[in-house]
Parts: sequence; structure tokens; C-alpha cells
Amino acid sequence: MFGGVRTFAVVLAMTAATPVFAQAPASLPPGVFAAERDIALATAGAYSLDEAHTAVIARVSHLGYSQSVFRFDRVKGSLTWNPAAIEKSQLSATVDTASIATNVKGFAEELAGDGFLKATAFPQATFVSTAFGPTDKTRGKVEGQFTLMGKTRPVTFDVELGGAGKGFGGKPRIGVRAVATINPQDYGMMPFFTDPIQIQIDTEFEKND
Repeated sequence: MFGGVRTFAVVLAMTAATPVFAQAPASLPPGVFAAERDIALATAGAYSLDEAHTAVIARVSHLGYSQSVFRFDRVKGSLTWNPAAIEKSQLSATVDTASIATNVKGFAEELAGDGFLKATAFPQATFVSTAFGPTDKTRGKVEGQFTLMGKTRPVTFDVELGGAGKGFGGKPRIGVRAVATINPQDYGMMPFFTDPIQIQIDTEFEKND
């Protein structure tokens, strides 16, 4: 009996000591290139936002109980990237406020209405950059003017490189995550919106032809 236990223990120890190697990823289709966290792969030029690979998320305090998460599904944008003089780069983005989505049934229509975002009167929220400032090789800050419900205020996004590479068909692509906070009262939101609202953007830009 004890011999069997010892044998089992030895086998278990050998198994634990044997390294397990992850299976090599399958080859990508021809013309499709994975990204690398190397900003040098982001070549200079004009880029367009890839709406199919973009998420604009707003995190809003639910009366202090939790953070409600809302997503905007229709977004446009452009980037003029100048790696030789990053401070000269330019970014603009537009979000359709009526495209808000939530998992609370029927609430999206109410949020887009006159009680909240007033999407009929103010169908778009916009951001236009005024300054780019790198902080290291993969992070930086983008300052700009953010307009919501007809009111414009300065906002700074903390930006982190997701990856860059040849993308699809050899067209250079840049992926980034950007996070900022806004004061809802600066934009005329209801009085019970007192806590800062976080805006998070995960997006990819593809170089124009």
C-alpha cells in the first residue's frame, strides 16, 4: 500500500516539474499581420478610425451604488500621425449620441432623449485634439476640446499603445486605449450626476491609401 502511495507521489512530482509549453499559434491568413507593441511600426500619414473595432464606453456612478456602463456604437474619427514630431499629430473623433446602448431594457431610448443626452438637438459629441505629448515609448497624453450637448470644455486623454503593425493587406494599423474623465455638470447634465464620468475608448486606426 505504502509503495503504491510513494509511486503515485513520485509520478505526481515528475508531472509537476515537467514544463508545459503553450501550443504555437496557428499561422495567420496570407496578408494578415499581428500587432507588436512597437510604436516605430506606426508609419507617418493619415489614418481613419475602424468603427468595427472601436468601443466607446462611459462609466457613470449609479447613485453611488455601482458604476453603470454605457456603450456608444457609432463612431467616426481620423488621425494624422507624425512620429518625427509627435506634438504635430492631430486627432478628431465624432460619436453619435443616439447610438448609446445599455443592458437595462428600454433605458437607451430614455438616455438619448431630452431628459439626458438630448440626441435630437445635439446628435453628436466631438473631440478635437490640441496637443500630443508622449510620456514614454508606449504612453502619452492627448489634450483637446470635448463638445457634448452644445458645450465645449478642455479634456485630456491618457493614451496607451495597444499595438501597431502591417494590419490587413499590408495597410499599417495602430491600436490604442484612451481614458479621460469629465465633470457632468460642465455639460449641463442632471444635478444628480455629481461624480466624474469616465470615458474609455479602445480603437484601431488604419492608414489611408
